[in-house]
Amino acid sequence: MPVLAKAGAVKVGAPMGRAESWPQSWPLHLCHDAGISRRMAQNDDKITATARRVLGIEAQALTRLADELPPDFAAVVALMLGARGRVVVSGIGKSGHVGTKIAATLASTGTPAQFVHASEASHGDLGMLTRDDVCVLISNSGETPELGDILAHTRRFGIPLVGISKNPGSTLMKAADLRLTLPDAPEACAIGMAPTTSTTLTLALGDALAVALMEERGFRPEHFATFHPGGKLGAQMARVSSLMHTDLPLVQAATPMADTLLVMTSKGFGIAAVVADGKLTGVISDGDLRRNMGDLMTRQAGEVANPDPVTITPDMLAAEALRILNERKISALVVVEDGAPVGLVHIHDLLRAGVA
Repeated sequence: MPVLAKAGAVKVGAPMGRAESWPQSWPLHLCHDAGISRRMAQNDDKITATARRVLGIEAQALTRLADELPPDFAAVVALMLGARGRVVVSGIGKSGHVGTKIAATLASTGTPAQFVHASEASHGDLGMLTRDDVCVLISNSGETPELGDILAHTRRFGIPLVGISKNPGSTLMKAADLRLTLPDAPEACAIGMAPTTSTTLTLALGDALAVALMEERGFRPEHFATFHPGGKLGAQMARVSSLMHTDLPLVQAATPMADTLLVMTSKGFGIAAVVADGKLTGVISDGDLRRNMGDLMTRQAGEVANPDPVTITPDMLAAEALRILNERKISALVVVEDGAPVGLVHIHDLLRAGVA
């Protein structure tokens, strides 16, 4: 097994008479062959030019797709909106991978969807496709043989079929009820065969469908949070009501400050909410204590409290609550509903939940 020497040293195990070294900047684990590594380092400009050419070809194709949006696009959106079942996406190879992503995006943005592998469909998974569904078949050529069984199934049972292909005269597009025809743009690879531009166009078209459906459904942040409860995204979309404390440090306006301090200490939030007839009339914070330090223990809670505190509502996004806390340079907010304190959110609760 070849042994890698230190950067700049002779490659151990190189043929006699070929003592080669690789550039100092190349990581050792990438330098399996010193000659290849040196040639690549010398071809940085060519490599960069290749990347820019690929991105430029795909960007031009996307612009063309936007300018030449398939005429059936709006009809496909309407069909999916009216479906009683799911949008079932299928494809094979790279089209299958793109189809998986399209189905996942639809499902996470309010359109029930699932991906069915074309080969598995021929071995029982056709049962996942019902008359209430909309089927979307993806094939760049429109002649993918593995799609034959699922295509025939949709025709036999009258299941609405949407075809995505760049070949309008293909078997798939002739059989489809609605057609999303892609521009016949060149693939971005040097030999013009590897699925690159075509998969990018299909992926972007799927995103366009998902966003159009979102807007037609009136999909809002709270809906998004329902489908994304985990991770940072879920935390950002969480509502104050899901994170607030309900065991509140409440005192009356006539409560002596000695007793008020005990309530503040026992609850551990650093504030006390002053109430009268169940309504919030003020909040006492650490800052209010410092401003009244001279005669604090001779006063009552109502005399020390800030009568115009910053409050939030239960349906506010947690991220918005965190913004207010940071802007006001305070550590806790009382949650109010119809004038009554119903909860309390501390900045530590938001940080622990991953809102930041």
